Amino acid sequence: MVQITFVAPDGTETAVDARPGRTVMDAAVRNDVPGILGECGGSCACATCHVYVDEAWREATGTPSASEAGMLTYAVEPRANSRLGCQIVVTPALAGLVLHTPDAQQ
Repeated sequence: MVQITFVAPDGTETAVDARPGRTVMDAAVRNDVPGILGECGGSCACATCHVYVDEAWREATGTPSASEAGMLTYAVEPRANSRLGCQIVVTPALAGLVLHTPDAQQ
């Protein structure tokens, strides 16, 4: 398992164990992380799994594809470090990943 930490807007941290090969969104939904809804089930058809990638992890998580970038335009307050959790696949290289949840989802 790979540990991922989600940081809420108030600073509360929720650490979860994520299964490699699954997505960050899947780990968040399975562990009831506040602020991650995943309404489309991971098909990149909504922005309810929007997260802000901690600056230290931006290179490791990569950049959004064209379809993800398009969907991020629907996210509440997107930033340069915005990603959709359904598009970040968990790998052992992401052990210790830190993601910040936005104040609200769409």
